[in-house]
Amino acid sequence: MPLLRRRNLLAQAVRAFFTARGYMEVETPYAVAAPGEDVHLRAVPAGKKYLHTSPEFAMKKLLAGGAGPVFQLARVWRDEPWSGTHAPEFTLLEWYRLGADMEALMAETFALLRATLPPEVTCRGITTHLDAPEFLTVADAFTRFAGADVLGTADDAPALAAQAGATLRAGEDWEDLFFRLLLERIEPHLGRGRATFLTHWPAAQAALARRCPADPRVAERFELYVCGIELANAFVELTDPVEQRARFCADRARRHALYGPDWELDEDFLAALAALPACSGIALGFDRLAMLATGAARISDVLWLPG
Repeated sequence: MPLLRRRNLLAQAVRAFFTARGYMEVETPYAVAAPGEDVHLRAVPAGKKYLHTSPEFAMKKLLAGGAGPVFQLARVWRDEPWSGTHAPEFTLLEWYRLGADMEALMAETFALLRATLPPEVTCRGITTHLDAPEFLTVADAFTRFAGADVLGTADDAPALAAQAGATLRAGEDWEDLFFRLLLERIEPHLGRGRATFLTHWPAAQAALARRCPADPRVAERFELYVCGIELANAFVELTDPVEQRARFCADRARRHALYGPDWELDEDFLAALAALPACSGIALGFDRLAMLATGAARISDVLWLPG
């Protein structure tokens, strides 16, 4: 119960933070016709619809309609197994800031941590000081911790494996190997001692993000790690409906080849992109934030009634 009371205070602090900055809290439907377009998305059916995996599409529709800066504490569902840091039903804190570039959103995200957490947090045996964060590009992380040029070997799994000194597994493509190396070689070094913003992801790994104007090989995406835990995922949002449709169609083709047909494309979302103002958005795991605030060892410790 003490952990749950701290969770409640954390929610109050989050709302106060965004209200003071001129954001409006919104609520969007949980049951949707199209829950997303990620290749490996595992959505939970809800009658003729699906429980949403993120409020992203709905919140961008609100932005296109002139809602202004918005935030939401949303329950979301992903048909994935339990772990110490993941529950199939969880709470996302998602917000969108108009006119913000990646640097501005990272600064605001870190300000949120400073406003809602103590100066030093310890969780699952790892301590992070919330004074000055580390900024690390994905390319630099692969060079430092895997010994590989991740951008120079794009779409060439054997080349990436050779540089990293890894054995390519049967049926493993470049994307599979990218995420295996990220999990095994890179993530263990992130968010230790200080928070880490992992930035500028390969463009193929950021389906909803704008490509970086200075280097189209990468997208304006970042993830945030604290106490070794992946806490947030963010983009400078893509606002080109033609490019977004092409990305969706490519991902849908891969997903259907792997798992079979599913939902229809969200045409309303693509139409709304034409009116979407320049903005950046971020999804932050609120339950994981509660783990950091309380020092809980398991995500189930900060859920009111774990499923």
